Amino acid sequence: MRGTDRAAEAAAAAEELLRRQAGVITRGQALACGITRGTVDRRLATRRWVPVHPQVYRDAQHPPSEAARMWAAVSWAGEEAVLSGLAAAWWHGLAPPPATVAVTVPRRRPVRGREDLTVRRRDVHPADRVRLRGLAVTAPALSVLEAAVELGPAGGPFLDRTLRAGADFGALAAAAARSLGGRDAVGGQALLLGAADRAVAAARGRLVAHLRAARIEGWRRDHPAAGLVVGVAFPQLRTALVVADPAVALDEERRVREAWRDGVLAREGWRVVRYGVADPAEEVVAVVAGSRTAS
Repeated sequence: MRGTDRAAEAAAAAEELLRRQAGVITRGQALACGITRGTVDRRLATRRWVPVHPQVYRDAQHPPSEAARMWAAVSWAGEEAVLSGLAAAWWHGLAPPPATVAVTVPRRRPVRGREDLTVRRRDVHPADRVRLRGLAVTAPALSVLEAAVELGPAGGPFLDRTLRAGADFGALAAAAARSLGGRDAVGGQALLLGAADRAVAAARGRLVAHLRAARIEGWRRDHPAAGLVVGVAFPQLRTALVVADPAVALDEERRVREAWRDGVLAREGWRVVRYGVADPAEEVVAVVAGSRTAS
């Protein structure tokens, strides 16, 4: 094959890579495509390729973009790196783009951060790694959890919004459990526990609002039963409507407390109707109506 043919094939391979990577390419990738070192240096000298990080370039024909920032960060950090935190949440379409891009690399790799990059050294569990649109990124649950910690005071509201939008609390709890020992683990678990409390309160509030709007009678709020206080109860039916705390998967103390409460009520002849934080209030009430009919 003639040299001009080889050069054309190398250029075509590099262009395809640039297209897939938002205009970003590393020196190693360019050489692997067949582009010579001299050609790489000429493209840099003429500013056809613009340095972004050491050995990482953006083709000037591709405009700067958030996607290019993410590709450049992960490409610079190496093959085992993953986009993480708020940057990963943005990549999943769950958060706004961050001011600083975070990447996570294995503990054994002595990689230092840069002015516009945060490097986290932690071994990410395989279940928490995905490849989305070609880029290595933390899976949605871990991305949301780390983003919430990264957002600081705004992390709680962000987590609440994400859960209301349909995020799986169980998946978030599992990701938090797998990240034990990571720098964000404690903060992430605390945010999850707070989000669970708010979700439980909101679910109970929706149930009470529905009972009032539907003019349903026979229920009581904060009713004393078996030495406990039941959030919503139908005393004549001896039925307690209890929100299932989603944080029991994360907090053993909560799990034990919930099981103890249900056991105490059951021994005193109360029927416990447990419902999830996302269950529609009308469906919960329908369960009670069914028990009234059966009795």
